[in-house]
Amino acid sequence: MRKIFVTGVGTDVGKTIVSAVLVEALGADYWKPVQSGSFHGTDTLKVKSLIKNEKTRFHPESYLLEQNMSPHSAAEAEGVKIDINRIELPASNNSTLIIEGAGGLLVPLNREHFIIDLVKKFDCEVLLVTMNYLGSINHTLLSIEALRQRNIKVTGIVFNGTRHPLSEDIIMHHGKFNSVHYINRELEINPNVISKYAEAFKDI
Repeated sequence: MRKIFVTGVGTDVGKTIVSAVLVEALGADYWKPVQSGSFHGTDTLKVKSLIKNEKTRFHPESYLLEQNMSPHSAAEAEGVKIDINRIELPASNNSTLIIEGAGGLLVPLNREHFIIDLVKKFDCEVLLVTMNYLGSINHTLLSIEALRQRNIKVTGIVFNGTRHPLSEDIIMHHGKFNSVHYINRELEINPNVISKYAEAFKDI
């Protein structure tokens, strides 16, 4: 099974939207191993509301935490300890599984482990999501460096939101990605918008 891990250079850069696009483009299954902030809804439900295909299966979270905090903080507040040894890939007959992370790569799950440790554990390829903001070049290049230091395959990058050619150019120069995609700032995100972008993501 092909395992594509969607991670971001930080929080709220568009991982869930990109995950929905990939799920629709590839007819893939979807799984978010660790969800915090579930009191306000889950990313699984959001992705489910945005896709049209009937092939996708949505697998339950290994850890579902209510507080809108870093997973390790939410877990501590709720009297839970996240154990990555208890997080196992869901059984699936699909050829592709989209796995969505929480925040960025070095978001802690507990005192010893980070999101990037899940990527390594499941031997995933990574699609990195970034967007333009002050500091995004630094965050993006540091994320790439962290992945490559651990010999994790970086399949490509998605630039989400308003384009900034100078920032994109320096990231591309140092990142040397095989796959590059763009999602524009949209007034509304709905299934039709997801389907539109899915056509461009089918070559991933």
